[in-house]
Amino acid sequence: MGCVESLIAWSALGDLKIAELGADTGRRYGRGLATSVRACEFSLYVPLDGEGTVRQDGREALLHGGDFILCDGGRPHEIQLDGGSRLLALAIPTAKIRRYIACPESLSAVPMRASTGVSGLLSGFLRSFWLHCRQSIEDAPAAQIAVAILELLGAAYAAVPRTNVERSVRGTTHRIRILNYIHAHLYDADLTPMKIAVACGITTRYLHYLFSDGDETVARYILKCRLDACSQALLSGSQLGRTVTSIAFDHGFNSATHFGRVFRSYFGTTPREFRARGAGDGRVTRASEAPAAAAAGY
Repeated sequence: MGCVESLIAWSALGDLKIAELGADTGRRYGRGLATSVRACEFSLYVPLDGEGTVRQDGREALLHGGDFILCDGGRPHEIQLDGGSRLLALAIPTAKIRRYIACPESLSAVPMRASTGVSGLLSGFLRSFWLHCRQSIEDAPAAQIAVAILELLGAAYAAVPRTNVERSVRGTTHRIRILNYIHAHLYDADLTPMKIAVACGITTRYLHYLFSDGDETVARYILKCRLDACSQALLSGSQLGRTVTSIAFDHGFNSATHFGRVFRSYFGTTPREFRARGAGDGRVTRASEAPAAAAAGY
C-alpha cells in the first residue's frame, strides 16, 4: 500500500528513530512509514490523540490516545487513524529489541493500555519526552533515553502473564507459517482452510483457533488479501492492457460476478470504476471489510 502519512517531526535516539505522523480521515499506514520501517525493525506505535486501529497477522486492535502496540516490520501491517489524529512511531532494530523482549514476534498487534501499570509509565514517558524534545538532541543523552525506553518496554511486556506469552509464542510460530503459506498460494483458486491446515501440519480446528483472537476468519483473511492484490494490479501500469476479469482469475477468483460483488463491498466501487478513478493518484480507499465477508458468504 502507498505511503500516505504526513510527517510532522522526527528525531533519532541512537539507532532508534522516532517520528510524529498526522493523518486525514480514512488514510492508512503500512510498511514504508516515514520512520523508514524495514524488515529488520519493529515499530512501536502510540496514538497521541484520537483513536487508531492496528492490524497484523489477522489480529486487530483498537487503540485510544496513549495506548501502544508493537508491529513486526518484516510482515505486512496496517494502521488506520481518525481524521486529524497524530501518531508517534518508534522504529527499533530487531537485534536490539530482542535484548529486552525474548520473542517480540509473539506480541505483535497485542495492545498495551496507557491506563495500567508499567505500560502507563512508558506511554507517559514517551509522550512527555516528545512534547519537550521534538528535535534532534545530543548523542549521549539520546542513547541514555533510548535505553530507558527499551527497559520500560521490556518491563511492560514482562507483566504479561507467562502462560499467555508461551502460548502466544507457539501460536505465533504456527501463524507465521500459515500466513507464509497463504501468501505463497494466494492465487490458487482451491486454497481452503483444510488445504492450509494439511500443508502446515495442524488440524483445521486449530487453524481456526489461531485466528479466533482477531477480527478475521481464515477465509475472510484470504479474501481480503486477494482483493488488496487485485486492487494493486488494477492500478499497475504494467496491467493496463489486461481485463478486470483476467486479473480477478489470476488472483484466485473463479467468477467475475462474485469478484465484482465482493470488490464493491470492500472498496465501495466497482473494479472498473476503481481503476478509472484511482489510476491518476494511486490511492486506495476501503469502504468496509464486513460487507465483503457477508457478500462472500463467510
